[in-house]
Amino acid sequence: MFDLAWSEIALILLVALVVIGPKDLPHAIRGVADFIRKARRMAGEFQVHVDEMMRESKLDEVKRQIDEVRTGIYDMKRDVERQIDEQGLRDAFKDPFADAAGSSYGTASWSATPAPAEAPPPAASAASADSTSTTPPPAASPLVAEGPPPFVPPGTLPPASLAAPAQARDPV
Repeated sequence: MFDLAWSEIALILLVALVVIGPKDLPHAIRGVADFIRKARRMAGEFQVHVDEMMRESKLDEVKRQIDEVRTGIYDMKRDVERQIDEQGLRDAFKDPFADAAGSSYGTASWSATPAPAEAPPPAASAASADSTSTTPPPAASPLVAEGPPPFVPPGTLPPASLAAPAQARDPV
């Protein structure tokens, strides 16, 4: 600790014996030993406190780094939110045909109603009533399309193998 050799320690003890005297020397040695013990205890506590401060400073540094990253993330989030137009996103995911389906003015629509049967001219109806029906009866009225068929997005129809009738899939 003080880097003293044995000869130097022996010289100090000899001077202490002469100065203090043989009667009070054991009491003085106990006092010096108590002082050394207290000094060592204080040095140990000081070292523990220094180590604790070092750990706390490292933890504080880590906490500071985490806070910097967290504020960077919040700043980035705020910038992204500022750049994104929320109404534009809503419009992008909105059904483009929803507005067209609500209003039919000036647009053609697909209808599954039968075409109205044309009435025969009155002279022809009288003649047909007299004759025994030389004209064939009108066939069932076909469905009339008043516009293009409705849009069916790809992927909503089942594959052809699933849509085929059961007889075609399983010949018996």
